[in-house]
Amino acid sequence: MARPITLFTGQWADLSFVEVARLAGEWGYDGLEIACWGDHLDPERWDDEAYVQGKLAVLAANGLKVFAISNHLTGQAVCDDPIDQRHHDMLPAAVWGDGDPEGVRQRAADSLKNTARLAAKLGVKTVTGFTGSSIWKYVAMFPPVTEQMIDAGYHDFAERWNPILDVFDEVGVRFAHEVHPSEIAYDYWTTVRTLEAIGHREAFGLNWDPSHMVWQDIDPVGFLWDFKDRIYNVHCKDTKKRLVDGRNGRLSSHLAWADPRRGWDFISTGHGDVPWEDAFRMLNAIHYTGPLSIEWEDAGMDRLVGAPEALGFVRQLSSYEPSAAAFDAAFQAR
Repeated sequence: MARPITLFTGQWADLSFVEVARLAGEWGYDGLEIACWGDHLDPERWDDEAYVQGKLAVLAANGLKVFAISNHLTGQAVCDDPIDQRHHDMLPAAVWGDGDPEGVRQRAADSLKNTARLAAKLGVKTVTGFTGSSIWKYVAMFPPVTEQMIDAGYHDFAERWNPILDVFDEVGVRFAHEVHPSEIAYDYWTTVRTLEAIGHREAFGLNWDPSHMVWQDIDPVGFLWDFKDRIYNVHCKDTKKRLVDGRNGRLSSHLAWADPRRGWDFISTGHGDVPWEDAFRMLNAIHYTGPLSIEWEDAGMDRLVGAPEALGFVRQLSSYEPSAAAFDAAFQAR
């Protein structure tokens, strides 16, 4: 079951798109999951044919294809409350505008619609990203939070995302939400609730990233099985828990990435706590045939070393495929 292995460009946006494509091509990646920041992709230029063809030409020159595009950063602003300096620091100037929170949310929603249109122009069927959440701030459930407040958060999500998904449907593209803390769906039960909130419409699925499940003690393999009809994209990113000394907390104590006092951190794919072999066997079982996108976030390792190493690891994992010939031989020998 050969699946394309791609490099997610979000953590490489300090480099030009041309340079990232050159590196990925030299390392042997099959393609890219292109982020809509840096100079990599601008969704507001979705109807600029020369711009679109120029991106495809860069890919082709490096032996690459595009299998998904990402607009995580702008998607975060669609539902977030509050909108604050964090969003100013990561949003395009045109989306931030004058910073009025509701205006930011509306412009972010418009940009997600244009992201779907850009994906269609590129011949891409999947956009990955975040949704934001008006109720993430209540995650500790204290001061006490009423059921009505939580209900209102899921209603807000549906009200804001259904019009976006209408455009996705119009152009034949799907949105793959990355289940992740700070989003409307961040664990198992919030994923169930999120899908219910939008009536399980097919335009909205999931980007499976096990790194965010492991440190929450969610079984990423069982998650694949239970949501098998909604796995639209896969991120290969690893996590290492560091909870053994009794000091490091699971919520990471507001400490920076790679600080040894954190209770967990991202780590080079294959060196952490994600059960990769079981995960790949499950991907086979649910007949996932989409891209395997390596998202590089190990702050303690040189990415120019780690990204090609991760590619080799994922290629080796891809050898875990059902062997129909062996099964048939065993059956016939009975």
